[in-house]
Amino acid sequence: MSNLQTTDDLPTQFSIPAAWKGAELFTRDDWQIHLTQAHLDDLQQALETISRERLKQEHITPARFPLPHLGPVLQQIQQQLETGSGACQLKRLPVENYSASELEILFWLISVHIGTPVSQSASGDKIFHVRDEGFQVGQKEARGPNTRKRLSFHTDRCDVIGFLCLQQALSGGNNQLVSSVSVFNEMRQRFPELTKTLMQPFYYLRHNVDTGNQKPFCQQPVFSVQDGHFAGSFLRVLIERAYASPDLPDMSPQQREALDQLETVAESPELSVTFSQEPGDLLFLNNWVTFHRRDDFEDAEESHLKRHLLRVWLAVPNSRPLNPLFADNYGSTAAGAVRGGMLPTREMDPSNSTGSDSN
Repeated sequence: MSNLQTTDDLPTQFSIPAAWKGAELFTRDDWQIHLTQAHLDDLQQALETISRERLKQEHITPARFPLPHLGPVLQQIQQQLETGSGACQLKRLPVENYSASELEILFWLISVHIGTPVSQSASGDKIFHVRDEGFQVGQKEARGPNTRKRLSFHTDRCDVIGFLCLQQALSGGNNQLVSSVSVFNEMRQRFPELTKTLMQPFYYLRHNVDTGNQKPFCQQPVFSVQDGHFAGSFLRVLIERAYASPDLPDMSPQQREALDQLETVAESPELSVTFSQEPGDLLFLNNWVTFHRRDDFEDAEESHLKRHLLRVWLAVPNSRPLNPLFADNYGSTAAGAVRGGMLPTREMDPSNSTGSDSN
């Protein structure tokens, strides 16, 4: 790489609330919110009505269940995810008091107050179970969240990702989080030429479980700016699979160096944070301003003590506009659109989400 590096043709550094560094996140007012008894009473009353009337997911809406005390807090979280730090931990739902089916209802009820759930599988599942399913390396059904392996920093195919921890692992399984805005700022300062490379499109291969998608690959940048709005998007495993394909060009040395340096910067203790999501904790992340990952873990022998989280992918009504290159992967790139997720195989209905790669 040339020693002559310049920030010409790069956006200026972003000095926005989402550009936090390391443990600074934990001091932010929007990072952690505790559920009060009034919030829990809202949820309990809604749950009793839903159970009594046997309502299906599509009938559990904010209009029907406004949650007088918790609803305004969730609206505040929605706004802060877009204009604040981009990360919020909601503590603590007493998961031990509810059945598995009741916890899915409560997680859905909380999530729909933040955004619109989109499909996470080719079968149209909108709540995904993050747990070790025992898949072996190379099995086409395998997805990173359904293994015990360490996951690298990445984003998911949605505006906001949400988790509810039901049970933590016997050991390991900690979360790592970094502001992708701060990663961009650091890359821009130290490696401007590589940052320019990251703002150019990379090939992504369609995920092997994404059978509802007709496109074998797409192209999108890691860093982009649209109408003044920053967006970071990164899933290296699908980039590597694309450039290993005989149907696509080889990755250039500069592209590989850019990805390597990106991961090194993201992992630095000055920028990233590590924490554990305990049973009953909910975590919501804006995928456009944060990268997240998880440590490998060991499970207990007993099935009820194995690590288990619920996951939701949300399109939010206050989302940012995106570079047009994201259209193949997200559908609409307009601000506030219902976008992202995985198109179900069984029904090619555009209203059912629109993407083409996922974890």
